[in-house]
Amino acid sequence: MTETAVTVDTPLEKILGKTTAKPLAERLGLHTAGDLLYHFPRRHDQRGEHTDIRGLEVGEDVTIMAQVKRVEARQMRQRRGQLLEVLVGDDTGNTISLTFFSQAWRQRELRPGRWGMFAGKVTDFRGKRQLNSPDYMLFDEETEVAIDDFAGAFISVYPAAAAVPTWTIAKAVDTIMGVITMPEDPLPAALRAEHGLMGLDRALREIHKPADWGALKSAQKRLKWDEAFAVQLTLVQRKVRATSLPARPRPRRDGGLRERFDAIMPFALTEGQAKVGEEIAADLGTPHPMHRLLQGEVGSGKTLVAVRAMLQVVDAGGQAVLLAPTEVLAAQHHRGIAELLGPLGRAGELDSDPDATRLTLVTGSLGAKAKRAALAEVASGAAGIVVGTHALLYEGVDFKDLGLVVVDEQHRFGVEQRDALRAKAAQPPHVLVMTATPIPRTVAMTVFGDLEVSVLAQLPQGRSPIASHVVPNAEKPAFFERAWRRMREEVQKGHQGYVVCPRIGAEDGDDDVEPPADGSDAKRPPLAVLEVAPILAEEFLKGVRIGILHGKLPADEKDAVMRAYAAGDLDVLIATTVIEVGVNVPNATVMIVLDADRFGVSQLHQLRGRVGRGSAPGLCLLVTDALEGTPARVRLDAVASTTDGFVLAELDLEQRREGDVLGAAQSGRRSHLRLLSLRKDQELIAEARERALALVRDDPDLDRHPALAASVAALVDDERAEYLEKG
Repeated sequence: MTETAVTVDTPLEKILGKTTAKPLAERLGLHTAGDLLYHFPRRHDQRGEHTDIRGLEVGEDVTIMAQVKRVEARQMRQRRGQLLEVLVGDDTGNTISLTFFSQAWRQRELRPGRWGMFAGKVTDFRGKRQLNSPDYMLFDEETEVAIDDFAGAFISVYPAAAAVPTWTIAKAVDTIMGVITMPEDPLPAALRAEHGLMGLDRALREIHKPADWGALKSAQKRLKWDEAFAVQLTLVQRKVRATSLPARPRPRRDGGLRERFDAIMPFALTEGQAKVGEEIAADLGTPHPMHRLLQGEVGSGKTLVAVRAMLQVVDAGGQAVLLAPTEVLAAQHHRGIAELLGPLGRAGELDSDPDATRLTLVTGSLGAKAKRAALAEVASGAAGIVVGTHALLYEGVDFKDLGLVVVDEQHRFGVEQRDALRAKAAQPPHVLVMTATPIPRTVAMTVFGDLEVSVLAQLPQGRSPIASHVVPNAEKPAFFERAWRRMREEVQKGHQGYVVCPRIGAEDGDDDVEPPADGSDAKRPPLAVLEVAPILAEEFLKGVRIGILHGKLPADEKDAVMRAYAAGDLDVLIATTVIEVGVNVPNATVMIVLDADRFGVSQLHQLRGRVGRGSAPGLCLLVTDALEGTPARVRLDAVASTTDGFVLAELDLEQRREGDVLGAAQSGRRSHLRLLSLRKDQELIAEARERALALVRDDPDLDRHPALAASVAALVDDERAEYLEKG
């Protein structure tokens, strides 16, 4: 090692040598001393408190602390050599086998009674779990030198990889700790004192080698604060900068299209729609761009709120665009808005209102002539309201005066796509982001923290209740047959239904659905639309008018199927999740979801929202092979027990890993969000949000807090910051 001071930016190779540093870089992405310092232990074991082997799952890369119980060497039958089988167990009485091929010499050290750490992948052999040729490190029970090397009374178990076991990482961390000059503590002393936070130097040392459980807990609290505070500072700064940008005000106009539209609406606004409408109207009237997230239950009337906002912008001389994720949804929005506006949306036609605007649809499947006409209407400003898909983002789509961008189902779009649309405006346009997937409070604070949030929880009058039931196909096949009888009964009453499958066809992947949980048939591929449809037509739904809809159909075929279904010319639609959002057929009353355990909680809630949209009650049947008590079945039972999307969103958060919740936000090598839990740390995140708001109000660019600014840059790199910008 050189005499140069070791800092968080020093390459590991200079400290540890090439032999040790290379696998850390290649296998775990750890390149600098700082990377290693922030590679926190997955857990901490203490002597006498050993890992519960019972919880290990096949396929996991694990590190367990266990005691050798029995050792047996025997000749292999199928090939030459000996098989050494070592049975190890923990304090709970559970055991697992270790197998070594042609390594009988290990008997000399793997003696019954010895404790050690064993690392490898859990496999299954004839119903028994085992580790094949695991790495291991045995503890010297007499001197306890090995345990002291690990962490005194504690053993830190790190996220490891093949060829880089946890004890190798622990030794590397120990080396780093002995030579590194820790960075300046970025958190102001007053903030640390107010929240009882230990210093950064001590926190980083205690997280790796804690003196006791109390010190470990304090270290985790401090480092969680760093993560939460960095994200919240980034979001608050973006929010402040966004609100300081200039935008053309689009105030309400007396006697304008919005006022005329309100007068002809065939139903009254709900209290929630009226309240959110006022919030948006006020935002549109300011000289700074609106950045608002509108989240609402399935069927809560978000589109109506958006239409009123778009008309306000048209009244002020601007144009509004609604960006939809699929052509099916874009076409549906276009038809629905046209019906809502009536003569107010048919400028230039014989039956139009004198003050009408024009509604134009732009999708990738438009023919050349229709596309030229549509783009001309957009460019001239004749089209006050434009509905479209990704086709709106391409070069050659120009607006005369784009004032409002409405993004439907925001999670289907990337930041770059939204930026491409905003770039088509002369000044930053107002932005309304909509989602029908309820978002837990902590997720809203963390992922959408730079947006103002409005919530529509109240359903419009006339919406019918939806009953949901789990149909356990494997346990009770008669229930499965009864499900199809219920579908036929609804059709005979003059209603319509949906059948939803996870896949399109035999060669189609199932990337959009979850893998089967414990208890479902993992060997059987998910059911597919093209396989199920002929069976239903010949057996369970014989004589019923069936249509097929999936994402690989040509756009004109998709539109034709949806039009036929909406017109009542089809009784049952067999589809993939292409119907998940936006599809609105009030006469549809029943939905059967096949292999329901292959879908996530939010997907099932969205799908279920396609029925019960009219005056007749809805029914959703969740068919599954998952057995009672398995995680998949528990999830389905929860979905069936409530139609409250916000309750289900919290459940979804509990069952998903934090990385799944934040998605691409955790990409990027320098992103160090390791400890913060959106589910468990709600209070801490709220406190960090409050302090971030106060600090940015006082010091917008953190000029007086350079160490904190550097910490934010390290914890929230450019890639993460771009992801977090949802506006």
